[in-house]
Amino acid sequence: MGPPNRTPSSSQRFAARFDLLRLLGRGAHARVYAAHDRTLDRLVALKIFALLAKPEENSRAASAVSAEASAGASAEARARFDTEAQTAQRLHHPDIVQVLETGAHAGQAWLSMELVPGSSLQRYTLAPRLLPEPAVLQAGQRIALALQHAHSQRVVHRDLKPANVMVDWPSNTLKIVDFGLARTEDAAATRTGLMLGTPQYMAPELLAGNPPDARSDYYALGVVLFELLTARLPFETTNMGELLRRAARDPAPDLRQFKPHTPDALAELLAEMLATQPGQRLADGSSIAGRLHSLRLAWPGGAMSR
Repeated sequence: MGPPNRTPSSSQRFAARFDLLRLLGRGAHARVYAAHDRTLDRLVALKIFALLAKPEENSRAASAVSAEASAGASAEARARFDTEAQTAQRLHHPDIVQVLETGAHAGQAWLSMELVPGSSLQRYTLAPRLLPEPAVLQAGQRIALALQHAHSQRVVHRDLKPANVMVDWPSNTLKIVDFGLARTEDAAATRTGLMLGTPQYMAPELLAGNPPDARSDYYALGVVLFELLTARLPFETTNMGELLRRAARDPAPDLRQFKPHTPDALAELLAEMLATQPGQRLADGSSIAGRLHSLRLAWPGGAMSR
């Protein structure tokens, strides 16, 4: 894919290699741009990590506490970058975004990735935009198989949610993105007291501070499917304490409570994926994908009423 029909100014250039075209997203540790890679002559998604903490403004000298905090923030940012870069080297799957290259420039690290067209599944979590049920089942099937590949490489995503799945219907593209919180199963345990991930999609054991594994990723997939089918989360609360209590104590609601005509087989599949206890949870991507595929092929009339 060639460059756009304009030449950006030098203020839009990064590392003398990338022409920054537009901001795609911003997080606590990184920014993601659509960019033109002058070396490869192609459009890419460029994720830039700030490795060096900025000095405090309007202060004569940073305190020892501030300096230590800045050093800690820089170390955490570096660890996040190293994790994502190392994880990318393990994963090669058509439904997982491919990292092309990594590098560093002026205190910032970068990852260039294939630029995925379309929008995230977050767009389809609102009632007016719900997808036809067979499309949801097909997306779930592909995500389950992509997760199985990651798990076969001992990689757990840890932050699967609609915003981290990109889709483009005309090109039949689906990509899981953002492995910034991923960890390898043989990595050191998460720091005590630090919750990484999006709580509404986290399995009860993660909310309790236990390490992630494949079962927690499939729990998150169950939440994603539940939301795409109903435009609501299994546990809807704005209070973190209440979320912790309900996720640990209560089973996820039956899908048929919100979609009465749901086939029993689909409701049972989601109940198995959303089991409170990890040992009782369905945690095999191939099995989940197979059941979703069978449900999609057997769907009455091609789509169920919303």
